[in-house]
Amino acid sequence: MINQIRGHLVWKIFLSYILVLFVAGLVLTMILNLSIGTLFQRHVERMNLPMQLLMYGVRGMRLGDNVRMAMNEALIYSAIAAFITAAIASLILSRRVTAPVNTMMQVSQRIAKGDYSERVPVTSIENNYDADELDQLAISFNQMAEKLEQTENMRRQLIADVSHELRTPLTAIKGSMEGLMDHVLPANHETFHSIYLEADRLQRLVEDLQELSRVESGRLSLKLNEVNIESIINQAAKQLKTSFDKKNIHLSKIFEKKLPRVNVDKDRILQVMINLLNNALQFSPENAKVTITVSKMEREILISIQDNGIGIQTSDLNHIFERFYRADKSRSRAEGGGSGIGLTIAQSLVRAHGGRIWAESDGLGKGSTFNFTLPLSNSNK
Repeated sequence: MINQIRGHLVWKIFLSYILVLFVAGLVLTMILNLSIGTLFQRHVERMNLPMQLLMYGVRGMRLGDNVRMAMNEALIYSAIAAFITAAIASLILSRRVTAPVNTMMQVSQRIAKGDYSERVPVTSIENNYDADELDQLAISFNQMAEKLEQTENMRRQLIADVSHELRTPLTAIKGSMEGLMDHVLPANHETFHSIYLEADRLQRLVEDLQELSRVESGRLSLKLNEVNIESIINQAAKQLKTSFDKKNIHLSKIFEKKLPRVNVDKDRILQVMINLLNNALQFSPENAKVTITVSKMEREILISIQDNGIGIQTSDLNHIFERFYRADKSRSRAEGGGSGIGLTIAQSLVRAHGGRIWAESDGLGKGSTFNFTLPLSNSNK
């Protein structure tokens, strides 16, 4: 019996109601018996009744004792009726209070089994009134379930995307090797170079996935130092100068005067700049122009990379930082040269520094601009 009570919230609430009712009845009885004599005598004196009636009352008993007995007897009957009524009401209320909790428990068990579409009904929303604590708990629970569903969908999508991205270079390598073994392809420099490029792309993809895993899991430690953002941008431009020259793309830099220093991990921000510049390089035609602009805002530095390349549709702007997302569906990874998660890594690294990153574009064929911010160092705030 005790274990059953301990294991059910409804019985705990029910017994708490009964205990409160019992204590209230006990206090009522004690106060009634302690005060009834004095109060009765006061009221009788006001009525000017004979003293003999007060002292001996009826059948040798004082009138006050008769009143006390009558009051106690009436109190017993009323207490029994009140207790039964209160017990029924307490049981009904206990069940109503614990019903949402039981529903939430059942839903959580189904979610634990993998059914992430389950949700807890919220009474306040259904009946259009303010949410109480239980409804707020149900709303928070549904938000958690929605996040879990989104995470599960992302996990499944990630597995499918990774499988697809790995399959493409592996298929090319396997096909080339079969061609060599069957003497369909010549064993020359061109064939080996093609196999090498696919293996190199496969290696970059695996390394980028490892990097993304470290960043998103919080295992990436940042070595923060006060640095000049101009030096990072100049280094990134220098590293990619050959690639820009091959496509005859003009890379220009515009720095606001007297830029304050930023407190960042230099290597990680350099990685962000290279990823964003590579993105501009891949999606800009030959003889295009890419401009890096750096300016100071109130408490942060704004870095913008603007190109006049293929542009981005408005419907794609909210998805451009997702893993393996391609705004240009007709363009393959081999043609683009990227692993498909460079922008995702850039976003994670900027957020790890407490900054923001977003993309802007007026539409296809009108170029695009990638912006990100970095907080100023404490000495410059």
